[in-house]
Amino acid sequence: MIVDCAIYRNGRRTQGPDDFSDALDEARATGDAFLWVGMYEPSEKEFEHVSQEFGLHPLAVEDALTAHQRPKLEVYDDSLFVVLKPVLYDDEKDTVTTGELMVFIGDSFVVTVRHGEGAALAAVRKRLEQDPDVLRHGPTAVLYAVSDAVVDHYIEVAAELQGDLEELEAEVFAPDAMDTKNTAARIYAFKRQVLEFRRATSPLLQPMDRLAFGNVPFVHEHAQPFFRDVADHLAKANEYTEGLDRLLSDALAAHLAQMGVRQNDDMRKISAWAAMAAVPTMVAGIYGMNFEHMPELRQSWGYPMVVVLMVAVCLGLHRMFKRRGWL
Repeated sequence: MIVDCAIYRNGRRTQGPDDFSDALDEARATGDAFLWVGMYEPSEKEFEHVSQEFGLHPLAVEDALTAHQRPKLEVYDDSLFVVLKPVLYDDEKDTVTTGELMVFIGDSFVVTVRHGEGAALAAVRKRLEQDPDVLRHGPTAVLYAVSDAVVDHYIEVAAELQGDLEELEAEVFAPDAMDTKNTAARIYAFKRQVLEFRRATSPLLQPMDRLAFGNVPFVHEHAQPFFRDVADHLAKANEYTEGLDRLLSDALAAHLAQMGVRQNDDMRKISAWAAMAAVPTMVAGIYGMNFEHMPELRQSWGYPMVVVLMVAVCLGLHRMFKRRGWL
């Protein structure tokens, strides 16, 4: 589906022909204009018409239609192809979802193809249209604005993940934390979400470095400082992500260690109570053997004495275990 299509001349939006070929010819005629076509999850038939008009490479067209691509930058004879992965974080469900955003840049044209719910470009287009000085730089300005918006949102998502991680750490290290099975499951699920986030941010480092420090065709030569700024923000997002992953690993290790300590405490308590129960069981077992000649068997004070002895031994064991921290 075509979301928007417009010609931009001297940084301002103008009306142009409805046909892509005529609009592109008009944009190229003056040399100071470019055509921006925005598409959302196009069908194969819709995109075939666009790819033929703009002369897009078949391999890039296949990637744009099938989606599920890693962030990358590829240079073809007639166009530049960039894949970005916008990220959305649902705070209520604690889930990270990624979309895909493909950008084709060529001679006086930009084609953006979006898959998924993330990174709607309407706000980016509106912001660019309010800044003609940036739009005058042509298709490069669109690539920069789109990349900057996607990477800036990475920082926001990383901050939200950091906040949820702090809540999870408070739960792990709470003195009365008892639901160990659910906590371990939450840590593991959170780690999977961070991994999904890393799949979007980490592979983008190399393409951004090429745009920031290399000589890439179809990219304005004076745009490198702007892409360096995007690369710096991306490096920051990756540092956040790596830190989150390490903290989650540490939290999981600490949680497992706490489980081991609790199990040891439980075993010591069970052992202590078993030791105290063994004393009266042993004495009662001895006097239950029904032998005729046993100490104090016919004494009137023999039974009370044995009961008092059992209680005294049990109290002594209880005091000893209590002092050692077993109870």
